[in-house]
Amino acid sequence: MKLIIGNKAYSSWSMRGWLACKQSGLSFEELTVPLYGEDWDDVRETENFAPSGGKVPILWDGESVIWDSLAIIDWLADKTHRDRFWPKDETARGMARSMAAEMHSGFMALRKQCPMNTRKRYEGLQFTPEVIQDAARIMQLWAQARARFGGGGPFLFGTFGAVDIMYAPVVSRFQTYGVQVPGFAASYMDTMLGHDWMVEWMAAAEEEPWVIEHFDTPEAAKG
Repeated sequence: MKLIIGNKAYSSWSMRGWLACKQSGLSFEELTVPLYGEDWDDVRETENFAPSGGKVPILWDGESVIWDSLAIIDWLADKTHRDRFWPKDETARGMARSMAAEMHSGFMALRKQCPMNTRKRYEGLQFTPEVIQDAARIMQLWAQARARFGGGGPFLFGTFGAVDIMYAPVVSRFQTYGVQVPGFAASYMDTMLGHDWMVEWMAAAEEEPWVIEHFDTPEAAKG
């Protein structure tokens, strides 16, 4: 398998695809293509990128090509064992799927105003009502998952899985922008940030030479 990703410092969807590949336990080759670099437009027209419309991440598995992080999660779940990614319990699995889908399609204010940047730390920012609303909704979801299904471990549904993968970039965002969260969420964030794969990703991001000015001066940090 070959996984094409963008900059680890900035590409939240790439983080999800990469974590999914790690969770699968399968061997994969990792190829980083710097977002918006000098060759970005040319690279997106190549055969490797064509199926995704020039977006990352892209997973090539033999002749099969899978783009979009949630699709990559489900592809790898089918290829290995679904219990690696989704809760065994039917009720828990229904909630997990819903939470993953809501992350996939929602929280636009948080995404736009607080883009992922693993190398930055801000304090005392004033967030818009829309970002505050997104953060509050995420807290509600995390609280429900932990209270109802988190008894088997420190992750949202006890053990590490697809929902943690989908919300991993949110954990990074909350750290970057100094979002204040209640104690249970802070504990979950510590667990996620201490996970070996997250530590590996963050360390690699620190070593990247590329800087994207737009992401280094995001809207939330200008006020």
